[in-house]
Amino acid sequence: MKVLFIGGTGIISSACSELAVQRGIELYLLNRGQSVRLPAAGARILQGDIRQPESVRAALGELSFDAVVDWVAYTPGQVQNDVELFRSRTGQYIFISSASAYHTPPLFLPVTESTPLHNPFWQYSRDKAACEVLLREAYRGEGFPATVVRPSHTYDQTLFPFHGGYTSVARMRVGKKVVVHGDGTSLWTLTHHRDFAVGLVGLLGNPHAVGDTFQITSDEWLSWNQIYEIVAHAAGVEPQLVHVPSDLIAAYDPGWGASLLGDKAHSMIFDNSKIRRLVPDFQPRIPFWQGAREIIAWYDADPVRQVADPSFDVLQDRLISAMQKAFP
Repeated sequence: MKVLFIGGTGIISSACSELAVQRGIELYLLNRGQSVRLPAAGARILQGDIRQPESVRAALGELSFDAVVDWVAYTPGQVQNDVELFRSRTGQYIFISSASAYHTPPLFLPVTESTPLHNPFWQYSRDKAACEVLLREAYRGEGFPATVVRPSHTYDQTLFPFHGGYTSVARMRVGKKVVVHGDGTSLWTLTHHRDFAVGLVGLLGNPHAVGDTFQITSDEWLSWNQIYEIVAHAAGVEPQLVHVPSDLIAAYDPGWGASLLGDKAHSMIFDNSKIRRLVPDFQPRIPFWQGAREIIAWYDADPVRQVADPSFDVLQDRLISAMQKAFP
């Protein structure tokens, strides 16, 4: 099978690239070559900028593919460009959408692929939903072979699950309190990128996936209190958690607030029975306690990676002070 990844060296796509090559797929990566991650050994590199269609056509030449996955499409305009570029070049086009596009707050749990898409809080999510509409119409109108994949919170060793990156770990390691949104009891689903890769690679070239939608997540459900505690224990400390309403966080920092109110403030658990019907070997095996150890080990391996954000550090102090004044 011959497959093209647009991107292919990101947090999620890097694991998918490695697994695809391991399974004997002839994998091409189209990107600008600017990622901090090295491309998967054995992948063929095509230099091009997907935002400049002429450079893509020049890079592709006469190549065609069994499947194309665009890891970096976020808006309907970008997806429409893909349709025009690949309508005669591929037997399958996979769009990486987002589980944050589901109805927020959720209408029911667990979430399934038939859950309506409606997120009034986050533009990113609304754009992803609009991309799905465009592809659904392209499939129905001209038979464009689209498959939609909705990841939730997928991570690798470089990505902490909370806002601000290493900053909260730096605070915990010097005995400072850290902010947790809400009361910390809402449930969240974290998926290791190597587990996600099994589901995604299993869809490549699968004719039963064309014209359909699949969510790919872990089956491990953790509260945000547990997530912070697991990271803290991996870092060798006991956390001091301060719970702050998401609305208050949004008042202090609209960007962080949008990502909470539009995504993380609500319990999100998923029914993965649909992806398992097509990809029976999709059985997530990496619990977050193991993933958290990988994250801490990666940051501890090089002090240069341990970058704390001073402005986010101050913001947490301000939020904690506000809560202490409200609840002395």
